[in-house]
Amino acid sequence: ATESEAGDMDLSGLPETAVDSEDDDDEEDIERASDPLMSRDIVRDCLEKDPIDRTDDDIEQLLEFMHQLPAFANMTMSVRRELCAVMVFAVVERAGTIVLNDGEELDSWSVILNGSVEVTYPDGRTEILCMGNSFGVSPTMEKEYMKGVMRTKVDDCQFVCIAQQDYCRILNQVEKNMQKVEEEGEIVMVKEHRELDRTGTRKGHIVIKGTAERLTMHLVEEHSVVDPTFIEDFLLTYRTFLSSPMEVGKKLLEWFNDPSLRDKVTRVVLLWVNNHFNDFEGDPAMTRFLEEFENNLE
Repeated sequence: ATESEAGDMDLSGLPETAVDSEDDDDEEDIERASDPLMSRDIVRDCLEKDPIDRTDDDIEQLLEFMHQLPAFANMTMSVRRELCAVMVFAVVERAGTIVLNDGEELDSWSVILNGSVEVTYPDGRTEILCMGNSFGVSPTMEKEYMKGVMRTKVDDCQFVCIAQQDYCRILNQVEKNMQKVEEEGEIVMVKEHRELDRTGTRKGHIVIKGTAERLTMHLVEEHSVVDPTFIEDFLLTYRTFLSSPMEVGKKLLEWFNDPSLRDKVTRVVLLWVNNHFNDFEGDPAMTRFLEEFENNLE
């Protein structure tokens, strides 16, 4: 299977620079983070390590880079993280080198990080794959074979490869990581299990989608250690799925009457006022909401 949409970036031909991975100087770290050449070298350092030797910081560096690529765009964070933990780095130095022959058995899923390749199909058609495009196996353990001949078009083509067994295991684990919340037979919220480090101490479920009503209700529910900014995220995005801020305001006033929810409601209102005062300024209904809330506090 191949993916033909070209990526937004093309790093072909960028020179490499020396990187001292053990330098802990903060200023140099900041300089590296802002320099695309340095960032690219840091990513390469992480990729050239044996997967078993990669640290959590290495995987974070890889995640930051990989999420920009089309091949990873529709994957959840946990899937990308697991792929970054097992991917291996490969380089084909010369243009015109055959990467895969027609009919060759595929044993991995690969993504182009640098350069481009051309696939020539048996009927004479050609297809160009560039940075961020993927090719290789589907998430299945069934045998699959290359259709066409793939050759590098430029020198220094770079790839990351995930073995078929790992790719199949990780992609098929997605459904197992999902927790669906149902009410009256309808799915109203979907959460995804995530582990933020390899120690297993920071793990839990993060909300990835839900109905407007259920997302609003989650404002005053317990939030997972891996989803600590749900309230802030909600307040940034609620206008995309609610027609008026007063839909939230009315619920908060209603929930404030429950003594067990008052502290949580107060926290939501304080974050709302401090971070998004424009939602209240010049809106008579929202001004009345604040006045009523203040009266309830007294």
